[in-house]
Amino acid sequence: MTDSSSWAARLGGETFLAQSCFRAHKVIRSTGNMSASPLSWEDLNEIIATHRLEPPRMRLSRAGEAVPATAYSLLRTNRRGTSWYQPEPAEFHARLAEGASLVIDAIDQIHAPIRDSAEELERFFRTPVQVNAYASWTAEEGFGTHWDDHDVVVLQLDGAKRWRIYGPTRQAPAWRDVEAPQAPTGEPLADIVLTPGDVLYLPRGWWHAVTADQGTASLHLTFGLATLTGAEFLGWAVDELRASNTVRQDVPRHGDQDERATYLEAVRKDVLALLDEPDVLDRWARSIDSTHPGRPRLSLPHLGAVPAEPRTTVKLTAPRAHLDQDDQVVTLAGAGKEFAFALAVAPLLHLLAEGRPVTLAALAQHSGLTVDQAAEVLTALVAGQAAAVVGSSR
Repeated sequence: MTDSSSWAARLGGETFLAQSCFRAHKVIRSTGNMSASPLSWEDLNEIIATHRLEPPRMRLSRAGEAVPATAYSLLRTNRRGTSWYQPEPAEFHARLAEGASLVIDAIDQIHAPIRDSAEELERFFRTPVQVNAYASWTAEEGFGTHWDDHDVVVLQLDGAKRWRIYGPTRQAPAWRDVEAPQAPTGEPLADIVLTPGDVLYLPRGWWHAVTADQGTASLHLTFGLATLTGAEFLGWAVDELRASNTVRQDVPRHGDQDERATYLEAVRKDVLALLDEPDVLDRWARSIDSTHPGRPRLSLPHLGAVPAEPRTTVKLTAPRAHLDQDDQVVTLAGAGKEFAFALAVAPLLHLLAEGRPVTLAALAQHSGLTVDQAAEVLTALVAGQAAAVVGSSR
């Protein structure tokens, strides 16, 4: 499961977005034809052995509390004075056997198959995605009964994990909120066991308790979806309103009541005029999509132009970029920039926008351009940090 069509098919596509997203949990059982797992136990061992993952990036948690790093690692210091915690395998194993759970935050940043899967999920949900890896061995809860301030999509990779889901006790709780949700009481509304290939969608604020109580080691990924609430929308609206002379003026803090009332009425008119625009939410969504930096990456060893070689492989690094065209130009808006090209470039951009790595030869053949022309287009996108060279014949 590494492409957006697979995510859409598994979750339910537009029906899921319209009926389940933000509203209710959903379990999608494996059909047995899941593509290769984006993370194996061997991958996990290699990641821990070759990366200095300092707490809390990598941590052990037991009963809702972090296990001290000194309980499973040694503090090492090199001759330059740099210190880090190096895991001790025997102690690491012992803490896990005692009931701790292993967590690696943002594992999508250091493991390409997970990064690819996260990028395609971001393309489907149109919101930034961070992936954490979780491994457990016992029936003890690593984190207690808790809720998250963002929606999650859980993919069970190996073993089994039991999820007791209690639902929300406060409507739309946020990480910056005026009060905290009350702990749930009574029995869970769902008690499920995920096995390899199963997917769980859980809206933010839904309490849950998770254990590996099925007698097997359990490994799963949690794809966290960045929250885009009315607060984020209003923050964008405030920036839009800076075009108004009234909004840019000093607030008449020292004025009399009439002056203050006049000022507030003028601000109210500007705010309501913006909110009354029929496409204001679409403009906001487009703005946050096209200004997000995406997942930028270097194109080494190529420091300048993209080499005009048929086997040069490139990839769009702004998964939420927008494509528009009129009778004269086609425009790609992404990574905070807009790139305008001749209409003949449109087929190339549409293929690139699918998100998969693609060679210049394939782009040229698809669009009817030459390889040299395709390289020129990609050179502009790479310079604008919206694309990268991910492979070449060198």
